[in-house]
Amino acid sequence: MTIHPPASPPSSSAGEASRLERQLSNRHIQLIAIGGAIGTGLFMGSGKTISAAGPSVIFVYMIIGFMLFFVMRAMGELLLSNLNYKSFSDFAADLLGPWAGFFTGWTYWFCWVITGIADVIAIAGYSRELWPGLPLWIPGLATVAILLLLNLTTVKAFGETESWFALIKIIAIAALIIVGMFMIFSGFQSDAGQASFTNLWSHGGFFPNEFMGFVAGFQIAVFAFVGIELVGTTAAEAKNPERNLPKAINSIPVRVLLFYVGALIILMSVTPWTQFAAGHSPFIAMFSLAGLGAAATVVNLVVLTSAMSSANSGIYSTSRMVYGLAQEGDAPSVFGSLSRRKVPSNALFLSCVLLLSGVVLMYAGQDVGKAFDMVTTVSAVCFVFVWSIILASYIAFRRRRPHLHNASKFKMPGGIPMVWVVFAFFAFVLWTLTTQPDTLTALLVTPVWFVLLGAAWLVLRRGPAHLARYAAFQDELKAEGTAAREHASRRLEEKESVKG
Repeated sequence: MTIHPPASPPSSSAGEASRLERQLSNRHIQLIAIGGAIGTGLFMGSGKTISAAGPSVIFVYMIIGFMLFFVMRAMGELLLSNLNYKSFSDFAADLLGPWAGFFTGWTYWFCWVITGIADVIAIAGYSRELWPGLPLWIPGLATVAILLLLNLTTVKAFGETESWFALIKIIAIAALIIVGMFMIFSGFQSDAGQASFTNLWSHGGFFPNEFMGFVAGFQIAVFAFVGIELVGTTAAEAKNPERNLPKAINSIPVRVLLFYVGALIILMSVTPWTQFAAGHSPFIAMFSLAGLGAAATVVNLVVLTSAMSSANSGIYSTSRMVYGLAQEGDAPSVFGSLSRRKVPSNALFLSCVLLLSGVVLMYAGQDVGKAFDMVTTVSAVCFVFVWSIILASYIAFRRRRPHLHNASKFKMPGGIPMVWVVFAFFAFVLWTLTTQPDTLTALLVTPVWFVLLGAAWLVLRRGPAHLARYAAFQDELKAEGTAAREHASRRLEEKESVKG
């Protein structure tokens, strides 16, 4: 049985002209994956998470990282089952139906636009701390302009830029851990008390705010992992994806333990968790506490770099997603063309224009912290939807193409039962968002996006091209159902012959 790749342009010459090039090396993929795992939420949002959950925030990050590892493994198995897939919206359309590609692609685009807006807000807020009195629109506009110019060159330039951004974040966290360890073992004293690992349990225990405090930690912590799936959008531009994608995905547990859990243990050992507050970066506070004023300023710049990295990832991923949607007829065709450098320039311009709305949002609310919380919650809900579609696609893959699963060298651990465990966890995360007024408001607003998407899809699906795609999908379902039954029958006969 043949697997139908995502729709391609009609002519071979056009196909060559509009094909993304594989320019991202193993180093690029590894560092992009690390950069995606270390989001702005760790630097900017961890103060709120610690103040809400106390030391139990360590378990919050471990649980989220553990669950998302299985999402990434499912995504990896699907992407490697068919190298014609450009991203997860492609396998969603192929396995669940054209509607899934439309909803996944546009929702992921929306996720990163919202995340990019949050990053613009974060950049403006931290720029004002470094340069008091600086108008908010200046850093916002400068950020978008710089990243647009970088992304308009080649995908390799994006890979290099993001690699350096990721490296800066890695060095910052490593420096925090080293300085923090020195402060702990040297018995550093401050107004808050002595730096010691005992601070983790001597101020009310690991769960000082009991269960609901632990629950509150999941709200902003989920946003810290936004971008962990970014490596999936590089599939069409990665060199040797069979080797590089598994390596990047399998390193996720180590990254979570080192960059999240390790950093948080050090932070709360140097300073009791009761001293942390929302809206203030614990990273900057710790270096300031150590008397390293210059280092604190450097960390402030690192936080800016982290937000720049996230915005850079957002511009990249949204442009590739819109490009893929246009190739399938789910977005205006003007976004489906590439520049001479093989970059979707029109899609890039669209994303950058929308990111500038972050500046407008700041002037409308004047409260950077509240604006950041609102957009990050909306983004987190939409990302949970995208992660869920990846898992639903995996279930369809196992049902429709068991022979490809059996032949896979990168199977998802736990299989279908683990998918349902992760689904239950996502339901728990959505419930946690109902426990606080600010996140509940954002949660109630988010369905408006899906209503708009549904209305657009009802109109779009009536077109001749989409009707043809749906008919082809139905034919494929029937053919694969027959093939799957034949495959199962052969497996049963083989087992019976072995027993005989």
